[in-house]
Amino acid sequence: MLSRRSVLMGAAVGVAAVSGLSACSGDDAATGVGAPKELVLGVLGEPASWDCAQTHVGHLLQPYQLAYDSLLLRKPDGSLVPMLATEWKYTDDAKTSLQLKLRTDVTFSDGEKFDANAVKANLEHFKKANGKQVAMLQNFDSATVVDAGTVTIKLTSADPAFEYYLSQAAGLMGSPKAIAGTDIANVPVGSGPYTMVKAESVKGSQWVFAKRDGYWDKGLQKWDKVTLKVLTDITARVNALTTGQIDATLLDANTRSQAESGGSTLLQWPVDWSGLLLFDRGGKVCPAMADVRVRQAINYAIDRESLLKSIAGGQGSITSQVFGPVSGSYIDAYDKLYAFDKEKAKSLLAAAGYAGGFDVTIPMAPGDDVASNYIKQMLGDVGIRVTIQAVPAADYQGTIGKGTYAMARFNLFQGPTWVACNQMIVPKTLYNPFQSTDQEIASLLEATRAAGTDSGEKGKAVNKYVTENAWFAPFYRTNQLYFFNNKKVKVTEQVQMAVPSIYNYEPVA
Repeated sequence: MLSRRSVLMGAAVGVAAVSGLSACSGDDAATGVGAPKELVLGVLGEPASWDCAQTHVGHLLQPYQLAYDSLLLRKPDGSLVPMLATEWKYTDDAKTSLQLKLRTDVTFSDGEKFDANAVKANLEHFKKANGKQVAMLQNFDSATVVDAGTVTIKLTSADPAFEYYLSQAAGLMGSPKAIAGTDIANVPVGSGPYTMVKAESVKGSQWVFAKRDGYWDKGLQKWDKVTLKVLTDITARVNALTTGQIDATLLDANTRSQAESGGSTLLQWPVDWSGLLLFDRGGKVCPAMADVRVRQAINYAIDRESLLKSIAGGQGSITSQVFGPVSGSYIDAYDKLYAFDKEKAKSLLAAAGYAGGFDVTIPMAPGDDVASNYIKQMLGDVGIRVTIQAVPAADYQGTIGKGTYAMARFNLFQGPTWVACNQMIVPKTLYNPFQSTDQEIASLLEATRAAGTDSGEKGKAVNKYVTENAWFAPFYRTNQLYFFNNKKVKVTEQVQMAVPSIYNYEPVA
């Protein structure tokens, strides 16, 4: 008998996101009897493609959950439970052969049947499509159909995070017929609780989804209609919240008082580290960045205490490392490794041959102008001349993942060790666009991967390497400040995720 499994807690987080909703009151949300008619979510960005193979994570995972079920379901506390897969286990000691038992009563919105062949087609499509999260399947080798309700997944090597990935982008299942075509980029075709209403959906404005008839799990189908409103500007978000146009949204310290004075309820939970990703460690775009002393100088130039107070309202703690306290690879002393020291920053720049400084361009996402200006000033104070270039919210993550910029400001979640490594440290991942690597970090990563459940302890060496070699310039860890109208909706936070999963919203009875 197969046993249910639970894996590492964690979820990737991107740049600050928003979620809001509006509804009437009702009687029985789970069954849909008298349920509120509509849930309206304000989102910072929108999917560039609705193909499930192009799914992202963090706040950009949430929209796909409307139309697509995942193989495993990640609960608010991070534990994994059955969804399309009812049971799963590794059948070999090396943990490279994972067998899944599947539901046999599920269909996709186009009428196609979900089965083992569908799982095989989706995993192969995800890897071939080379989407933003393709690194999730870097160890995927093949999927073998045992029978309609059983599939065996073969890995090239053990992957401590693989089951977790099956609850995320890599586990979303689309209709085999649809993924073989091209229209799925415009209209999602999954087995999920909702289907897109094309006539009411407008790119750049809103995406409308209606409750799907015959969905297999009514307990997850809590709304008759869900609308995603694209709201990139934080002022627009807080105004929409306080005027009752939306019922919940992710804000920040600067908009907190306005939301609270308007009567909204605050839900907060720790998720991200915030700072600079120093991508160009080989000096391809900005030659100065190839010198570790330059990257260290950038770290010393940052007044983290001031940034935490000015930008995050003190809601967090300063840090110089990208691994969080519950990751398994956290090193206490590294929170203050790069204490603010302008003179030391200047000395390092001079030693690297840049006493006169250098020029660098940094992208700015909408709503991030305050942080960007602080960064420009702090780096400018040590001679690094920064040009800020605005990038549309919908394009931001994709743009910085192309190797266009030497560095970028971003928020990323502090997840479990191997999940975090796959997100930003391994060569073939979105947040390592120049594919930085060398023999030492490659060896450390391999030792961490091979350690399985002990990957956290091994990952401390990875943390030491990337921190001391200044692959990043973290500022602080902060809480998500999520406001909602508790008279209309119940919201449960999702551990280590920028916004709650779509399943975490309930109407108030």
